[in-house]
Amino acid sequence: MTDTSLKIEINSLPINLRQEVADFVAFLKNKVKVKSKLKSREFGFAKGKIKLSDDFDKPLDIFENYK
Repeated sequence: MTDTSLKIEINSLPINLRQEVADFVAFLKNKVKVKSKLKSREFGFAKGKIKLSDDFDKPLDIFENYK
C-alpha cells in the first residue's frame, strides 16, 4: 500500500475511527522508542566477576587422539 492510498483510506474513515488510527500510530511510535532505549554499557562493569581457572589453556584429555 502506498502512502497516498493509505492516506485516502484513513481519510475515508469516520472521525472516531481516524482518532483510533492516530492513537494506534502514537502507540507504535512509543513502542519503538521503548525498545531503542538501551542502557549505556559501562566499560569494566564485570571486572572481577569472572574468573578463569589456572589450567584454562591446557589441552583437554578428550582431544588426546588428535595430536
